[in-house]
Amino acid sequence: MYTNMGIYDRIIRGTVAVVIGGLYFTGLIEGSVAIIVALVGLLLVSTAAIGFCPFYLPFDLTTKTKG
Repeated sequence: MYTNMGIYDRIIRGTVAVVIGGLYFTGLIEGSVAIIVALVGLLLVSTAAIGFCPFYLPFDLTTKTKG
């Protein structure tokens, strides 16, 4: 499968997703904001897990190093 995310990009996304999950499950964010932020967290963790970000495609971006 084609990947366009480097290791640091994946680590940052995973870390942000864990922080968002912590905020959500401790109740520090509530209501519709919590739902939206939780969905963003799910998006971040899923793209970090597979190493592919669909938002990079239209701009032909990659954070993956050659080598």
